[in-house]
Amino acid sequence: MCGITGWASFRHNARDRRPVIEAMTATLARRGPDAGGVWLGAGAALGHRRLSVLDPVGGAQPMTDRHADRAVVLSYSGEVYNHHQLRAELRSLGHEFDTRSDTETVLRGYRQWGEAVVDRLEGMYAFAIWDERHERLLLVRDRLGVKPLHWARIEGGLAFASEPKALFAHPELDPRVDAAGLREAYSLLFGTGATLWAGVQEVQPGGLVTFDRSGLREHRYWQLTAHPHRDDPATTVERVRHLVDQAARTRLEADVPLCSLLSGGLDSTVITALAADELRRREGSARRLRSFAVDYSDQAEKFTGDVLRTGHDTPFAIEAGAFIGTEHATVVLDPRALLDPEHRRAVVAARDSPIGVGDMDTSLYLLFGEIRAHATVALSGEAADEVFGGYPWFHRPEALAARTFPWLLVTGDEAAMPLHPDLAATLRIGEFRADSYRDALAAVPHLDDESPVEHRQRELQHLSLTRWLRQLLHRKDRLSMAQGLEVRVPYCDHRLVEYAFNTPWSLKSDDGREKSLLRAAGQGLAPGSVLRRPKNHYPATHHPDYDHGLRQLARQALDLPQVRDIADEGALRATLDSPEERLPWGQRLRLERVVDLALWLDQYRPTISL
Repeated sequence: MCGITGWASFRHNARDRRPVIEAMTATLARRGPDAGGVWLGAGAALGHRRLSVLDPVGGAQPMTDRHADRAVVLSYSGEVYNHHQLRAELRSLGHEFDTRSDTETVLRGYRQWGEAVVDRLEGMYAFAIWDERHERLLLVRDRLGVKPLHWARIEGGLAFASEPKALFAHPELDPRVDAAGLREAYSLLFGTGATLWAGVQEVQPGGLVTFDRSGLREHRYWQLTAHPHRDDPATTVERVRHLVDQAARTRLEADVPLCSLLSGGLDSTVITALAADELRRREGSARRLRSFAVDYSDQAEKFTGDVLRTGHDTPFAIEAGAFIGTEHATVVLDPRALLDPEHRRAVVAARDSPIGVGDMDTSLYLLFGEIRAHATVALSGEAADEVFGGYPWFHRPEALAARTFPWLLVTGDEAAMPLHPDLAATLRIGEFRADSYRDALAAVPHLDDESPVEHRQRELQHLSLTRWLRQLLHRKDRLSMAQGLEVRVPYCDHRLVEYAFNTPWSLKSDDGREKSLLRAAGQGLAPGSVLRRPKNHYPATHHPDYDHGLRQLARQALDLPQVRDIADEGALRATLDSPEERLPWGQRLRLERVVDLALWLDQYRPTISL
């Protein structure tokens, strides 16, 4: 896992601008703490920061494959899990390899198949290829958008980077925000394409961007489609078990220590069990997978549920670890550490954005930091709720009937930071949400004979997979890579996602609960208590000192005029003056976001034009 950046331009000779590409690359050092490199040609410059996972000696980048006197150069981030099969096929076609890395497989695959190589890749990746033969830049992102990739126009060309901060190290690009960017950020719709930053775009998941002398073109090589489900219930469960099993096992290749995130929920327990079994098969019965969970020092005695959490994770995680046979550890955080301004500043810098989820972001960042002392790669259960229908909005009548994005019923106006009335009038977020919802529904593929129930559930799953999941993957990538940790997400295997998307809702909920298919497929992989356990979200602290400290930070943030230009001071003061010792989740998140806004404004000093 790595960080990539660079540009292509037909106005300037890139060889004359080494300090620029070196500065852009340096901003991504946390993504790739092990090594870095740059490549410069007449029409392009590419930079790379490396987190060594496969072939630490041979996988240096940018990687060049010379054809006569014209280079094909690759800067690549990610993991292609079928690279051994592709390598064998390419060898049969006459290609020779100098390394064991999947990077070289991608490069030689491009030499063989051109852009069509993307149809053969299985994994999570974002990469850039500069082809001197055609003076063409190719940008590629994996199907689900697990790995990030951004681009922006420059004079006579195009710049790209894993994170926007690298773009802003280019002399032609500045951190600017306009009304459209604030609308994207504060509407909480989690689209891709446009970003918070003016002029900065995301490569779409499953997308290609090509740039050459004829201009820029965007293309989707993959997206969800609808087709009939032919398997009976028993075969469906068996197929899901096979796909999850295959996804978990193929994500274990690494030349560095590997572990699993084990919360004690169904999703992470199934993945951990399959991974642990595969490691024992490969390395012997004594091999034990390390697993990690997070907790807070106050939780054992003071846990109380809220709208997102029904129980304390730690006992279930310990039981699951013992059942599977992992070497399990619980990382216990002091809630007061989540208030540390330096920790919060690091999180905002990792996100490049003021929009996050407060203490849950900071605690995840600290958890990843603790794990990084023991492992470089971690497996996660992220995305199972989107794939198998685990969220409340798949089941509650009010969400099924709502004519808006379903998560807004939980994370909408109460949890959103209230905006200054003048800014709110300019952004007209309500209208933007309505327009975006119509566009999002229009993009959902359907079958002609769907029942009303199946039709609505397909809409909810498509919205969850194409929008809600993207902000979770963004969070996971940015906070893990800021600690030099690679997190792999087996439930994002595109074959599993395609199959589950086309499985009827009656099979996804046949036991009257969420994630029926995964629960059935997971029989024997988890203790009964975990299999029966209801959905529980990522844990948050309930310590009164945290709420008290957060109010203090929010008051300091509101003392800044530039914060008051964006935030509704009156509404936030009312929250701050609430007599409740423990703030409801939504009100607390309001304060979290005003604190992060102040940190973001201080770090980036963006030009804001409305």
